[in-house]
Amino acid sequence: MSATPETYAATERTVPTRSRHRASYDKDLVHAILDEAYVCHLGFVRDGAPVVLPTLFGRVGERLYVHGSTGSRPLRAAGDGATAPGLPVCLTVTHVDGLVLARSAFHHSLNYRSVVVHGTARQVTDPEELRTALDALVDHVVPGRSADSRPGNAKELAATSVIRLDLDEVSAKVRTGGPNDDPEDLGLPYWSGVVPVRGGYGTPVPADDLDPSVALPGYLASL
Repeated sequence: MSATPETYAATERTVPTRSRHRASYDKDLVHAILDEAYVCHLGFVRDGAPVVLPTLFGRVGERLYVHGSTGSRPLRAAGDGATAPGLPVCLTVTHVDGLVLARSAFHHSLNYRSVVVHGTARQVTDPEELRTALDALVDHVVPGRSADSRPGNAKELAATSVIRLDLDEVSAKVRTGGPNDDPEDLGLPYWSGVVPVRGGYGTPVPADDLDPSVALPGYLASL
């Protein structure tokens, strides 16, 4: 499949070996799945062994940003600047939307939405891009929060590194619907169906030392 302004190109790494009909390269779908997730899993090879780290991320257009300590091995391995070799990575996010319970143990499944991104991560060194990336990381968790908090100071920025990963080699995969029971199992006396899985927010709890005159921000009240 060739890329269009609305899709990513399918590659050998982004075409699944199983359930290919569930794969999608639609950019709007990919963006929506990424933007709804709080945590990604960043995979890479360190000292010849695979490593997968859960971490926060943010998206700006067709780029993902991941932050960490300047002492972090993957961030150091990503190199310094656009001309550095960079770090080959695989980044994933997943949402579980339902538990699919079939009559047979074999056909139990999940309804889910996932994204897999392959590419080369590189450190962000441009000061303006770094500020944009850090704002995006904060706003990804709570939109509007970066403008309602103190920006990082020189010491904090010196201790923070950010890597970027372009959305180039990308695919989404989605499962919806009920169980796929075998015809010969339909008469078995076992419950079959889908248990929806839903997320939600509780009431914001103020810090113990918060000045009572500081009102709850509108972007939190509307969660």
